[in-house]
Amino acid sequence: MTYDPGRRRGERSDAEYRGGGRVPVLRNEYREPLRAQRDPLAGEQGRMRANRDEHQQVRKQSWLGRFVSTYGWRAYALPILAVITGVVIYQTITGTGATDTVDAEGPIQGPPTIQAASTAIVGAPPKGMTQFDANLPAGILPDGGPFTEAGAKTWHIVPGSSPQVGQGSLKNFTYTVEVEDGIDTAPFGGDEAFARMVSETLSNPKSWTHNTQFAFTRVDDPQATPDFRVSLTSPMTIREGCGYDIPIETSCYNPAYMTDQPRVFINEARWVRGAVPFQGDVGSYRQYLINHEVGHAIGYQQHEPCAEEGALAPIMMQQTFSTNNNDDARFDPESVQPDGKTCRFNPWPYPIA
Repeated sequence: MTYDPGRRRGERSDAEYRGGGRVPVLRNEYREPLRAQRDPLAGEQGRMRANRDEHQQVRKQSWLGRFVSTYGWRAYALPILAVITGVVIYQTITGTGATDTVDAEGPIQGPPTIQAASTAIVGAPPKGMTQFDANLPAGILPDGGPFTEAGAKTWHIVPGSSPQVGQGSLKNFTYTVEVEDGIDTAPFGGDEAFARMVSETLSNPKSWTHNTQFAFTRVDDPQATPDFRVSLTSPMTIREGCGYDIPIETSCYNPAYMTDQPRVFINEARWVRGAVPFQGDVGSYRQYLINHEVGHAIGYQQHEPCAEEGALAPIMMQQTFSTNNNDDARFDPESVQPDGKTCRFNPWPYPIA
């Protein structure tokens, strides 16, 4: 039976008049009351009927299977992240890690050749060079304080030692600090001032110990045989120990001076007055001398060119001669190409440490 809401109370339809009885009224969709329809585009359609088979399958899974099903790719990522975190914490506590390879490269070209079987002097201009332009900045010794022209060609060890500086996973170098007899060091602070500059330079984090392969220990026992001797030396003795084929005041490393004395020769004339191409202060230049020549002593035998215009010069560039590749190539044509690049002075192997 369908009630006709459009008929007034007390009225009868034609069928009722004809048949005398009440008959069903035909349904008219336009006269039906409004009702909400299901929106097929809606996201929420109420509670979905549970999938019993799926729930039964989940109940059959192991705890590991349920974990993987719930978290997906995170189930694999979380254990890996936990392992990596543990490794990092262990390396932080113990100080271990894969830093040797990275630091070994650093700003230096090529690995060092430690204890190489060579007696060649490293650092002086190459022998056989007969032509020299005296107008090049490298040929000029700047004006400055006095220095000793010639010493006694013997050295005394400056008293003082230090504990190991650096990790030294590859080598712990022992060294002495020495001054040639006859040199008057009073104008620049005395023997102790020279020794302190050497020790503090080599222990600086921007020096060679930034590379965990290297360590240094200063000794002062006259009976000990150090790996090398950092020696402040007069210009005339330098000419014997480093060579003087062309008239330039240089420093150098001689691995076999007097047959059994590996010496880092520091030219007193340069120590006092510096070098024209090196535009820094004399203190920075002294740090450069120490780091550069000790670099030869620990195995960096080759010199380096300026790699990028305007960049800091590599510590193994001959900054006493020039910081420009065109000029430097005249002194070391085997290592430097005259490409016009000019670097800025730099006293450190790892200047951004």
